[in-house]
Amino acid sequence: MADIRVEKLAKLLVDYSLKIKKGDYFVIEASDMAYPLIKEVYRLATRKGANIDVNVTLPELYAIFYREASDEQLEFVKPSYRFLSENYDVMLSIWGEHNEKELSNTDSSKIKKAKTASKDVYIKLLGRMPDELRWCGTQFPTQASAQEAGMSYEEYEDFVYGAGLMNYDDPVSEWRKISKKQQKWCDFLNTKQTLHIKSEETDLKMKIKGRKWINCDGQMNFPDGEIFTTPLEETVEGCIKFSFPGIYMGKEIEDIRLEFSNGKVVKASAAKGEDLLLALLDTDEGARYVGEIAIGTNYGIKKFTKNMLFDEKIGGTVHAAIGSAPKETGGKNQSGIHWDMLCDMKEHGEIYADNELFYKKGQFIKEL
Repeated sequence: MADIRVEKLAKLLVDYSLKIKKGDYFVIEASDMAYPLIKEVYRLATRKGANIDVNVTLPELYAIFYREASDEQLEFVKPSYRFLSENYDVMLSIWGEHNEKELSNTDSSKIKKAKTASKDVYIKLLGRMPDELRWCGTQFPTQASAQEAGMSYEEYEDFVYGAGLMNYDDPVSEWRKISKKQQKWCDFLNTKQTLHIKSEETDLKMKIKGRKWINCDGQMNFPDGEIFTTPLEETVEGCIKFSFPGIYMGKEIEDIRLEFSNGKVVKASAAKGEDLLLALLDTDEGARYVGEIAIGTNYGIKKFTKNMLFDEKIGGTVHAAIGSAPKETGGKNQSGIHWDMLCDMKEHGEIYADNELFYKKGQFIKEL
């Protein structure tokens, strides 16, 4: 028997997140593991009159590529990737793999080389969002993802669909309520000039004047629950310790510490995976600057699952991304990467805007 939650998620993605309409040139990118969701989205988008392409990945191909490819192959940018960055109206990325650790032993320098080569196309792709290219990323529950999260498969299904409010009769109505609440905080922060984040081994200051805070309410990531902006590029000062492992292409980097001066990472360390951390920071000049600073607002997500789609939304956390800035914030930084790292604020966290404390121990404390 089909899981009704898959059907509800497909309908929400097509109608609410992506707003599929007749004539849209629509691409679905996913692992073959996500077939049940691909099928339902494809069915509904076809009924809407969209023109649909489906790009399905198969297990082990990326591992083979990074193991066997020459430098010339690593630096080759596929024409299909260029086409994707220039031509589609709508794009859905569905995550959920056979093996979340497929690239764990991949040479970090090879990942860096491939990312550097595709930088221009990646920037073009981001530059089309959200005005020219409506994009959303979501998760389909798999056994591998459940194992990574430390859950049984049934528990992980409940976690994924619960985080997206699929257990409600009308999930879209619930997300609209969340949107309204989050917009109040965006409006408040849009009037501020400075932001100061303090927590354990963290003391980070930045200027945000003129930058826009974005209300993440399920229309670009699903599930959602965060507000974010981009600091002025050369104003980030201080240090931050990330409480949870950073995950990049299935590889874990533990106990990450970054120190900033004039907006740029000038010192970086990690207890595990430091070689990958440093390789990513050296991807290009923009990789050492903050492209995003955000506050997680989804208090229904309570467990770290090694999946940033969920983890960056955890209520009571903040996250920072090094690399490319989302253009809708007004950010200028460009890079071939955009990588989020997570800091827990529930024990010692404080956030000040223009020296006013508005957030403490993982909660907004100011009345709006």
